[in-house]
Amino acid sequence: MTFRLNLAFMKLSVYFFALIISLSSCQNQQIQSKQSTVEIRANYLALGDSYTIGESVKLSESFPYQLRAYLNRKDILVEEPKIIAKTGWRTDDLITALKGSELKTKYDLVSLLIGVNNQYQNKPIKQFKTELEALIKQAISLSEYSEQGVVLISIPDYGVTPFAAKKNHSKIGKEIDQYNQIIKSMASDYKLEFYYITNISRKANENSSLLAEDQLHPSGEMYGLWVEEFGPLIENKIRRLKSK
Repeated sequence: MTFRLNLAFMKLSVYFFALIISLSSCQNQQIQSKQSTVEIRANYLALGDSYTIGESVKLSESFPYQLRAYLNRKDILVEEPKIIAKTGWRTDDLITALKGSELKTKYDLVSLLIGVNNQYQNKPIKQFKTELEALIKQAISLSEYSEQGVVLISIPDYGVTPFAAKKNHSKIGKEIDQYNQIIKSMASDYKLEFYYITNISRKANENSSLLAEDQLHPSGEMYGLWVEEFGPLIENKIRRLKSK
């Protein structure tokens, strides 16, 4: 009888020991999970033209705000984006605006998307290259992490939109490609990340839902596709920079 009681006691002890180990393991996993989702805080400056302010869509549907929403869902809490952009701006317009902005804050992330109006207004492409370089230097100076905090975004191809129905689609596309090649090359020279979304903009040729009501600018849906494209890259960039 005593032997049976001892055996039962031993089994019970083993059971409780296993239960304690299991609870301890679960607690450690919960702690590790909380540590892996520690919130990161960041600020963001978006420079550009109509494609940056989200012409013809709600501000919340513009790509800077959709990017902010994406990062917030990933526990990177981004302040309301600071946007310096206006419909119709060329590179020289943005340079002038930055000179008068008197920005005193350094930003964790700075995006630059500019040039479509240089092309549309037939400005010399050499002028674009010179002014783009000036803007890149300005963006780097405004970044908390210098060139590591700056990203360049390619120019969309408006030649596929109904707005350009009576224009030379092929010519517009080729010139946009030339401008984007300059942007890509300049990004390489300054060791900046370059995000190519022009291929997404060309999908509007077959999908009208990707265009805003003005039939020229991207819809919120298209901006969402942009963010799907480069959102994860920016998330990793911010995490990497903030971990230093």
